Amino acid sequence: MVPIPRERWTALSPGSGDLLTFRQMVAFGRRFARAGRGFWFSLAINVVWPFLVLFTRFRVRGGEHLLSTGGFLVASNHLSFADPTTVTAYCLAHGRVPRYLAKASLWDAPVVGSVMRSGKHIPVYRGAATASDAYRDAVRAVREGECVVIFPEATFTDHPDGWPMRGKTGIARIALETGVPVIPLANWGTHHLLPSDAVLPRTFPRKTVNLIAGPPVDLSDLMTPSPSREVLEEATERIMAAVTELLIEVRGSRPE
Repeated sequence: MVPIPRERWTALSPGSGDLLTFRQMVAFGRRFARAGRGFWFSLAINVVWPFLVLFTRFRVRGGEHLLSTGGFLVASNHLSFADPTTVTAYCLAHGRVPRYLAKASLWDAPVVGSVMRSGKHIPVYRGAATASDAYRDAVRAVREGECVVIFPEATFTDHPDGWPMRGKTGIARIALETGVPVIPLANWGTHHLLPSDAVLPRTFPRKTVNLIAGPPVDLSDLMTPSPSREVLEEATERIMAAVTELLIEVRGSRPE
């Protein structure tokens, strides 16, 4: 049972799992990492975060699993266009600037391209000659010590109850080639704020967004720079299972 937060302000305890009050949401934003964000990515964060403070309440837990230094991967389920905003806030508040994988064509888009370049996000070259070529910049980024966020489903889940679908093997390929940890993250509630078929966010009443990270997924027995298809699929299944278990904890139910 999640404890009911007190209405008066209390010191932020990001590992407690409490539903943050308005003032705690403000305090959460004051913790954001700022170095390395770049001008346009910082501007996007500074525009979006006040909106989230006004119209959402976060429940956060598991931030201790995000490495304070060094490269690692974050694997999150995908429900809404709002997911990158909430996951970014979660990572920033725990001291890391997230870099996202996204289709390379976004780098040519007005405004969005500036944000992607400024934030050192990572283009995925679909149609590359090899799968390794498609993820070469992500491999380089984690080896250089970055926090790289990936939505392994590669699109919004089409499960009628919002449970994760089968993941793509890209995150497994990067993890097995580099040996960096994969941190599972459950992100739940963004689909109420911005449904996948909505044009505008649904801001009233304020929406609750749950963000809970777990310990690194154990892939130690699968590590190899040249994994087979079977190994990639096994690693991907373990990653998605870890994300799903966190969602089960958040939702208090299991997928049928």
